[in-house]
Amino acid sequence: MPEMAGMRIPWSCSISGKASARGTPPYPAILSALLLVLLLISCATPRVAAPGGESVVPALVEGYSGEGYFLARDGRELPLRMWLPQEKNDQSQVVPGAVIAALHGFNDYSNAFETTGIFLARRGIATYAFDQRGFGAGPQAGLWAGVTAMTNDAHDFVRVLRRRYPGVPLFFLGESMGAAVIMASMTEDASSSVAAVDGVILLAPAVWARETMNPFQVGMLWLVAHTMPGVQLTGQGLRIRASDNNAMLRALSADPLVIKETRVDAMYGLSNLMDAALASAPLVAKMRAPMLILYGRRDEVIPIEPV
Repeated sequence: MPEMAGMRIPWSCSISGKASARGTPPYPAILSALLLVLLLISCATPRVAAPGGESVVPALVEGYSGEGYFLARDGRELPLRMWLPQEKNDQSQVVPGAVIAALHGFNDYSNAFETTGIFLARRGIATYAFDQRGFGAGPQAGLWAGVTAMTNDAHDFVRVLRRRYPGVPLFFLGESMGAAVIMASMTEDASSSVAAVDGVILLAPAVWARETMNPFQVGMLWLVAHTMPGVQLTGQGLRIRASDNNAMLRALSADPLVIKETRVDAMYGLSNLMDAALASAPLVAKMRAPMLILYGRRDEVIPIEPV
């Protein structure tokens, strides 16, 4: 028998599970269970949505009735909604007093900003929002796209709007997951998404990173995401109330584009994003452009400590 660190390693094990004369490990059932878990992990890993198959110049393609799509750098067409001021100058072009680039939250989509967009448009402010990858009417709805793909979209979105509206104040607004995408897209140089904007608005930023969770939550999420990534959860029974706006909650429940059953690997991906967002906090503190951070005093989704 080989020896390692002074320990004798047996080669054989009995079929019955009892110790053989050659020194079978005393816990074959535990070893079998561990091997089964390792096998499951090797066969089932968190799924990430595939990127587009071509490289293009990002652009906004406008359709009718305030809709169109945002053409991402990899060729993906992400549904776009726009709420634009009606006043026009002599050239019949909409000239807003300011522009909002908006990113929606987890399981939601661009229509989340409809009420806000209409309100702002009546006051001369344009709002643009797109369905982020894996959400709304976009491609591969329900699958997590990955932090890199989402932050790339954020970079490109504000730069396209900056080119479209030179000299017009441009503000980056993100709600929950959208706010986390903005934070994760920050860098210390001119390539940062926030370098192209005049201000940032973070609404209830999703920064519940793993370092602020308890170890049991972190471990269970990892285990389930790596053994049963396709399992879908509804959140029922958690006793978490997302809002006291009952009319809005009913509308979300009836909207087929709002995801009601979430894949575990999407939740795992969201945790990766929240890790990146919280890690960017020092950059948020150094940001020169004005920033507004709003957090509900009775928020039951994101704990106050990481915020």
